[in-house]
Amino acid sequence: MDRLKAMQTFVRIVEANSYTKAAETLDLPRAALTATIKKLEAFLGTQLLQRTTRRLSLTPDGADYFRKCLEILQAVEDAESTYRGQGAGPPRGKLRVELPGTFGRNVVMPHIAAFCRRYPEIDLVVSLSDRVRDLTEEGADCALRIGALQDSAMIGRPLGSMRFVTCAAPSYLQQHGVPQAWTDLGEHRCVSHFSGRTGRPFDWDFMVDGRVVTTEVRSAIAVNDAEASISCVLQGMGLAQVARYQVRAHLTSGTLIEVLAATPPTPMPVSLLYPQGRMASPRLRVFAEWLAEQVRQDADLQS
Repeated sequence: MDRLKAMQTFVRIVEANSYTKAAETLDLPRAALTATIKKLEAFLGTQLLQRTTRRLSLTPDGADYFRKCLEILQAVEDAESTYRGQGAGPPRGKLRVELPGTFGRNVVMPHIAAFCRRYPEIDLVVSLSDRVRDLTEEGADCALRIGALQDSAMIGRPLGSMRFVTCAAPSYLQQHGVPQAWTDLGEHRCVSHFSGRTGRPFDWDFMVDGRVVTTEVRSAIAVNDAEASISCVLQGMGLAQVARYQVRAHLTSGTLIEVLAATPPTPMPVSLLYPQGRMASPRLRVFAEWLAEQVRQDADLQS
């Protein structure tokens, strides 16, 4: 059994979530893929895949083996590209990227065609999700993270800082008045953003005389989605703290008004996270540079 080809076959089946679709892309009979997986499982002494009536699923050993296969196949591809003289050529191959949903839709995806035109031989796979997932478990090459990095096993490349704004609709301010200081928030209703992981609303913070102060707010409504928060504040439901890039068009048009500008919310770091050693990949390196370029061009993503 050619173990490298068996790994490639296994990865293709998992990515396609189907023996039939994987067989079509590999131009092989479905029976050949089934036989390869059986031999691979017998060689490893463990079951890798489970099949139900609707879908394939990885066993725990299969998930772990899948992650290792991705690392091995990438290392082989990178080594071959270097020693076959392709290291100086255009980057190529599959690149799996994870982006936060709102950030990805508003900052990255509107410009992604430019990246694909610049690097046509990179097969880009982009996942948009606000759920923070383990890169190795998901098989991703990199992920953009907003906020303090938690995973010390990964490398974090700083890209910028996301600026926030406290704002409200004119209708709300006409009815309830304009807060003059952060200490006035006890008299106001707010649109809170709660953690999808803990269910707890996030406190609000402000930069006051060079220090960070944090306060709880009285919620008119709590949501766990940035776009939902903006929808609520546009309807005059209360004050909100949101990323400035998300509402700059509303601030320009006057449909939202910034308040407490002298004590802005603290910015949050924007970083690209990737496993140790992964930046040696030419395709990841050029994507990281391109992404840093997009962030640098956005004034609301700089501290």
